[in-house]
Amino acid sequence: MGKNGALNGPDTLNVAVIGAGPAGYYTAEALTGTDQSVNVDIIDRLPTPFGLIRAGVAPDHQSIKNVSRRYEATNQRDNVRFVGNLSLGRDITLTELRELYDAVVLATGAGKDRPLRIEGEDLHGVIGSGAFVGWYNAHPDYKDLQPDLRVASVAVIGNGNVAVDVARVLAKTASEMSSSDLADHAANSIHGSPIKDIYILGRRGPLEASFTPKELGELNRLENCVALVDGSQLPDEATGETLAGAAKKNMAALRTMAANTPDMKPVRLHLQFYRRPMAILGEKCVCGIRLEETRVEDGKCIGTGVTEVLPAGLIVPCIGYRTSPIPDVPYSERYGHFENEDGRIDDGLYCVGWAKRGPTGTIGTNKPDGVEVAQKILSEVHASGKAGRAGLDHVVKERDLHIVTFQTWKKIEASEEASAAAGAPRKKLVDVNEMVRIAES
Repeated sequence: MGKNGALNGPDTLNVAVIGAGPAGYYTAEALTGTDQSVNVDIIDRLPTPFGLIRAGVAPDHQSIKNVSRRYEATNQRDNVRFVGNLSLGRDITLTELRELYDAVVLATGAGKDRPLRIEGEDLHGVIGSGAFVGWYNAHPDYKDLQPDLRVASVAVIGNGNVAVDVARVLAKTASEMSSSDLADHAANSIHGSPIKDIYILGRRGPLEASFTPKELGELNRLENCVALVDGSQLPDEATGETLAGAAKKNMAALRTMAANTPDMKPVRLHLQFYRRPMAILGEKCVCGIRLEETRVEDGKCIGTGVTEVLPAGLIVPCIGYRTSPIPDVPYSERYGHFENEDGRIDDGLYCVGWAKRGPTGTIGTNKPDGVEVAQKILSEVHASGKAGRAGLDHVVKERDLHIVTFQTWKKIEASEEASAAAGAPRKKLVDVNEMVRIAES
């Protein structure tokens, strides 16, 4: 063993993983789970590990966050180190990292919202789901977002679980969210909002929607909000009989919603299918959205020419994400991720997770992806005597950078847990400087 528990020797492979989310951790786990001598530094620009587990998973879905225990176990390995508060581009360049490590893996995720590409999407009151979810999850990048929720109606665009999460978080009462880690600033805004109508809008029909049954079913059990569906938009009973698995469960949930009435609860959540956004209306601020009725033919979404205007003071598009480009790394504008061949970008440079394949799949999808890329690295890359961890430590010291290790991150975690309200798991810190101060205390 060398300094900080790192392995030493001419045959030790030094790997840097950029991004401390699920894809990064599964890759590190696979790289260090064989007999080969490997050191892995997991680098993240934030002082906090776990990526979307912390900042993307809905705050009222605490059970899903338990997967972080697996990543914590990976961090207990002597040859794995978390290096937080170290930003690629700001503190160190990719070229420098490639000179220090035998292999570099980009596990940077897909943090940019896909644009709607319709008129009015730049109006005040249009907030992509990446930013909106980051805001209510206490992501430091979005702590000052300040969406104006003093509105009567909200339009959420998309037919997947992110759209359901956004709608549910807006619809739940303070008591329903009391066991969550919803950011304080978001709780104050959401629970003081006069919102009465929330719309989830999908271009296609219920059979094409990508909700999972658990998430969709939750909409039928909200304390203060009734979920509504137009029964005429659902397939007939005969078609329903042919469904199986998730599709069958989803249809059962939607049929229950179709039997609900608007007067059952004070807030109404409308799931509307076959509606395509055409333009967002307003002068400086959003006041509504123009929709076109659609139909699905041979798997294609076709406009009918019939339009309507839906009043809305806030619009949250949940239509997917794109990876942020990195200078000198080949990037696919079409697909929004790095150009690669089964995870390989160039000699010694790889990508994994959403940065590799785009924003598809669940958290668990990243495990086989990480294993595959790790195996590729172990078979293609050979130890070259590069400085690795010791070289990075030299850069950190020389530039007076304030990194956060997993051990010092635990101080941040302890502070958040100690500050939590009764029944809540933590009170998330949102200021990076404050996090670093606690880590260094």
